[in-house]
Amino acid sequence: MSELSGMPFSLLELSPMKENETVSQTLANSVAYAQTADELGFNRFWMAEHHNMRGIVCAATSVLIGHVAGKTQRIRVGAGGVMLPNHPPLVVAEQFGTLESLYPGRIDLGLGRAPGSDPITSRALRRDEQRAEHFADEVTELQSLLGPYKGDSPVRAIPGENTNVPIWLLGSSLYSAQLAAKKGLPYAFAGHFAPRFVHDAIALYRREFQPSDVLDKPYVMLGLPVVAADTDEQAQFLATTSKQRILALMRGQALWLKEPIASMDGLWSPQEKMQVESFLGLAVVGSQASVKHKLSMIKKELQVDEFIFTNDLYELSDRQHALTILANIMS
Repeated sequence: MSELSGMPFSLLELSPMKENETVSQTLANSVAYAQTADELGFNRFWMAEHHNMRGIVCAATSVLIGHVAGKTQRIRVGAGGVMLPNHPPLVVAEQFGTLESLYPGRIDLGLGRAPGSDPITSRALRRDEQRAEHFADEVTELQSLLGPYKGDSPVRAIPGENTNVPIWLLGSSLYSAQLAAKKGLPYAFAGHFAPRFVHDAIALYRREFQPSDVLDKPYVMLGLPVVAADTDEQAQFLATTSKQRILALMRGQALWLKEPIASMDGLWSPQEKMQVESFLGLAVVGSQASVKHKLSMIKKELQVDEFIFTNDLYELSDRQHALTILANIMS
């Protein structure tokens, strides 16, 4: 039996945009991508929150979640994540309570502590630069707002109250791992962009986990960049799209989705190449056999319960074909 048998596969979507595309076209592509995932039996489709980034159009996360949930049938749809310091907990509770009421049993709420933007944009969003310091308290407040009313607060989330939307903590460092363990919440590690602390964070979470009303044992989801194609060579070619994007991110340039190219040579310096490859250190690139082997090794090494993939390919058809390959592995 495969190491991956019965393991849920999920997707993290940033709604990547081509420079010559409209926002409407990009979002329509995200919906078509989600519908393919729904049909193929993927577990979750999460939308990220990013602001003021040309080439990424997933700023209004809760609006997109509602749109995607309305266009799909079965797949869980959620936030990967809502950057909580950008939003009052009451507003988040009302939004996700409404989503859960519209699409019962299909909504997830992943929470992050990072800004999802540059410092100037972060100030424009938050007004209060100290909000991130109160993340743990605001998670507790949000749990209370989404749980049953206990008669002890004059402020209630209506809708939201008693919807018990599943809350996840997301992170790329030890802080969120420790907090998720303390609160007995499921934990998602952002290996798709920050692989450095993956071993330490997952080990810490499992070691310090305290059972809660929502979870009796640790549950780890790992974010991974994936490029799956018919051959290893084709996958390596398609992977140059995400490499160009990370290079643009590091240079402070627009993050347009760019066509794959034969070689990255001449585009980057040796130092930039090293930085991009470090950023994508957990990337799984290859044919079905190669991807299956690499995922099996990662699962065995890290003992994760679920994978959530970013799949940054230039053509929608290539993204959908990658999902077919992953579905074959999953089944």
